[in-house]
Amino acid sequence: MKQLLERLESMKDSIDVSGVDFLAVQFNVKDEGVFYVEIKNGGINIAPYEYNDRSCAITIKKDNLIKLIDGKLDAVAAFTLGKLKVDGDIGKALEFSRILKNRK
Repeated sequence: MKQLLERLESMKDSIDVSGVDFLAVQFNVKDEGVFYVEIKNGGINIAPYEYNDRSCAITIKKDNLIKLIDGKLDAVAAFTLGKLKVDGDIGKALEFSRILKNRK
């Protein structure tokens, strides 16, 4: 999990979060643990904790999460095929997916 979080931290500057007021996505990574990504006040925070006031929670296997981050797995296709599950606002999960795709 530590390597995954470090990878996400290194990507923060390449992610355009302009126009996003608030978005908090918790990731439940099977057999790895939990972390969250919070977009707030024009910045991104990533921490290895549960986020109780989250917009949604995504449950996914680590290898599928890496593919999603790398743009090799489409979020809608992953959801449709059961490779990820969303608890909460599916629209917020899609918004997060679009943000990942629109990296600088």
